[in-house]
Amino acid sequence: LYKNLSSIDDIKTFMENHVFAVWDFMSLLKSLQIELTTVSLPWTAPKNPALARFINEIVHGEESDLNELGEPKSHFEMYLDAMQECERATTKIDTFLQLVKDYKNINVAINNSPLNPALKNFLNFTFKIVEEGEAHEVAAAFTFGREELIPNMFTKILEKLQHNFPDTNLDQLIYYFKRHIELDEDEHGPMAMKMIEDLCGEDQKKWHEVTQVSQDALQVRLGLWNAIEASIIAQRTPVL
Repeated sequence: LYKNLSSIDDIKTFMENHVFAVWDFMSLLKSLQIELTTVSLPWTAPKNPALARFINEIVHGEESDLNELGEPKSHFEMYLDAMQECERATTKIDTFLQLVKDYKNINVAINNSPLNPALKNFLNFTFKIVEEGEAHEVAAAFTFGREELIPNMFTKILEKLQHNFPDTNLDQLIYYFKRHIELDEDEHGPMAMKMIEDLCGEDQKKWHEVTQVSQDALQVRLGLWNAIEASIIAQRTPVL
């Protein structure tokens, strides 16, 4: 996939699909916030203050970070701004989010959307874990399917952007990638690993479940990446 990011159109196609992973990540994070902090009334102290602090710090960074202008925005909103900066309409994600509002059921919205099957599988996996998984399983999808992958993944994409498009205005997208690499490599990644350790402890059953969820998360990520690559290649083929 990264080798195929060779034109602005390739970048636009990547973003149009990857934005869904930026969006659904927040539901994994919010699920952990519900489980590991107190978000109900009356408030009670969390069982594990260290985990509560970790999750709240990530929520703070993901939901209300500062963009390149110093304005508070979620990373999802930053990504939408970056899409518009490189002249890629956000119609696909906007239409899907309207379906979510209309159906009031995420599973129905996904299955009734015209999205690529691999993207549907990716989203269905996320919300199955959110709805049915225990805290350690959600943490596994969050850690090994997202946080641990992001620094290397975004570094590869960033290298492509800076090497192939030095004269193209992609400042917001580059800022987004750099910000994630900085946060996830130095802070969030190691803390996410500690979260897994704390949630599983010596329980071998939980460790087995973490392993299975992690493998499944990587498989649906691979499926999504392959589908995006196929879309990029397909757009280069002239219609006869």
